[in-house]
Amino acid sequence: MPLSFNWPFPEKPTRYYKALSTVTIGLVGTLSRLWMKYITSVRIENVDILHNAVLHRDPKRSLITTANHHSCLDDPLLIGATMPYRVFWNRQRMRWSLGADDIVFTVRRHQRFFSLGKTIPIKRGDGVYQRPMDFALEQINQGDWMHVFPEGKVNLTKEIMRLKWGVGRLIAEAKICPLVVPFYHLGMDSVLPNVEPYVPKIGQKVSIYVGEPLILDNLVEKMKKENRSLENIRKAVTDIIQNEFEKLKPKCEELHRQHLENSSSSTSSKT
Repeated sequence: MPLSFNWPFPEKPTRYYKALSTVTIGLVGTLSRLWMKYITSVRIENVDILHNAVLHRDPKRSLITTANHHSCLDDPLLIGATMPYRVFWNRQRMRWSLGADDIVFTVRRHQRFFSLGKTIPIKRGDGVYQRPMDFALEQINQGDWMHVFPEGKVNLTKEIMRLKWGVGRLIAEAKICPLVVPFYHLGMDSVLPNVEPYVPKIGQKVSIYVGEPLILDNLVEKMKKENRSLENIRKAVTDIIQNEFEKLKPKCEELHRQHLENSSSSTSSKT
């Protein structure tokens, strides 16, 4: 089914549009960085991997970052926690993101705001060949950064769940296989609880564990030479990302446990 609103991205963005988009992204990114730095306690393992992927990768190779999804504020706050300020004010360098059309694009002003913020509306249930996914693949083929929550929804149970194949399509059908960097996080559902009245809280603890980069060129090329179907390739690369989540989850849980214990010890020593 088509989106219930007009396509929010201009075919040829004007200077005014680009300037407004830059300001929108820059302000949201800066405020997210300030929130996570000064009123949330964040511990990050291997953040240099993310920095290198965003700032120093081959400009011809796109980047896909993948993360579990525990809160409606995961993006932009996780991006704010992991990126330096200069990234937020560089529209070309800043990430694209996929967002559910029935959650973040429900009214006209939200459609305008999130599209200026480089969020692509996805219609859940419409599969991997809907127009927004075609648009996302176009950005990948231009060498851009795409952030994906491949669970496809906020995961309230925090258990490893079957990932959607959309991320697999972006990898399998890209002209140049993207660099993939997975990461896992805990604590964001305490920053914005998934219960009414949905009010963000200060002083919470968040832990982020960044995994090793995944270079999937050889696998994708091998499967194509074997005349494997695109569906098979999508499944194979999605399975690899799922396996990485399964490895990162216990590492992040241990990091978060230490984070909470250290915070408790610090509080006890002060009282």
